[in-house]
Order: sequence, then structure tokens, then C-alpha cells
Amino acid sequence: MFKTVHDAVAHVTELRRTLRDVVTIDVVVAPPFTALAATADRARDSRIAVSAQNLHWEREGAFTGEVSAAMIHEAGAQYVIIGHSERRTLFFETNMVVNKKLGAALAADLSPIVCIGETLQQREASQTHAVLDQQLREGLDGFTAGQLDVLIVAYEPLWAIGTGRNATPEQAQDAHAHIRARLRQWFGVEMAERCRILYGGSVKPDNTAALMAQADVDGALVGGASLDVQSFTAIVKSAQAGPHPPS
Repeated sequence: MFKTVHDAVAHVTELRRTLRDVVTIDVVVAPPFTALAATADRARDSRIAVSAQNLHWEREGAFTGEVSAAMIHEAGAQYVIIGHSERRTLFFETNMVVNKKLGAALAADLSPIVCIGETLQQREASQTHAVLDQQLREGLDGFTAGQLDVLIVAYEPLWAIGTGRNATPEQAQDAHAHIRARLRQWFGVEMAERCRILYGGSVKPDNTAALMAQADVDGALVGGASLDVQSFTAIVKSAQAGPHPPS
């Protein structure tokens, strides 16, 4: 919950300048609902795409305060974040809610960025893989590989979000490799290889390169560091310089 319409437009305007030489990576910004249309308009004809931060699973109805996938699409967004850790922990969203939102996003031709991840307690109890399995299985239940053609998965270890404590590259790779293995098992090799798996958790300019060097880390879901143009630009350029430029 940062940036007014004016702030968001100014942010993207500056990003267009600082990222003008970025040609091998997809960049997506996720402003508040109020700034979606203006930000999408300012990002037009650039490498910067726009995502909503959330959506409701119904197309319309008596859901005061909610925003539908169709509204988001009409505002100019191409992506939507689903099941972000803050939605799960602060607003009690379950895997079943994530599943319904995923269906709404796909029906509206939005590319879903589905977030999953474990708490510190779960990691210390060696439950990381089991937690990821449950979130993936219930969140993606009922969908086919073809339907999930545009799926993006974001691994967010909750203990590394906004804490300054990020997962080591090896920890990130372990989780990402497990996620891809499960996608391969459940949806086939082609879908698993095509699916982009992002890492999110205190991503900063000084740790991006090491994270992006991991075989199964395809990109980053950047939080606080994305609010500053110079910091975000440094992250994008560091990712672009990696061995397999992510999207």
C-alpha cells in the first residue's frame, strides 16, 4: 500500500528512463488499484508491464470494496498477484481462495503470479517441502497444464520477507527445484520447464546476482526495494547480467 496515482506514474516514468537499455528481461510493476490505469497508460510501448496486487474471484456482484479480474484487465494490467504472503497472513486467504482467484484470473486473460512459502516455524521443523506441496496442490487443483500455460509461481519464504534476512541462494534453489519437480510430476515436463519460478524475500541489489545464478530461480518478486527507482533498476540490471536472464 504505497504510492498515489501521481507517485506511481512518476515512478514508471523514471523507470522507463533507467531501464531503457534492458532488452532481455520482462519487468512488471504492481501499483495499487487506484493507479493501475494511469500506470498502464504510462508504461505503454515500453518493456514495463503492469500487475494488480490482488483480485476477487467473482466477475461481479454484491462484494463491496472488491475488484474483479475483468476490471483489472480493462484498466490495462496483464498480470495479477495471487496469494501473496500478506494476503494469507493478514487477510486469512486460504489455498482454496487462491484456487478460485486463479480461475478468475485465467478466465480474464491475466497472467497469475501465485505466491507460496513457509513460515520460520515450518522451516525449522523441516516442513518446507510439505508446505509447498500443499499450497501448490490445493492452489492449482482442477486446472490442466494447458490452462496453466501462463502461470508464474513466486516462492516467498515468510521468514525472509521484510526482515532483512533472505534465503541463501542454496536454500532458494532447493525450494525452487522442489516446486519445479512437483509441477513436472503433476503437469508434465513441458509445463514445468515453461513455468517461471520467482524468488521473493528481501531481494536487494547486492544479493540478486547470486540468487539469479541458481538453475531454477527464473526471476524475482521484489518488495520494498522496488519502491526506490535506483534500487529496483540495480536489481533488474543485475538479473539481466546473470547466466540465464530471467523474466
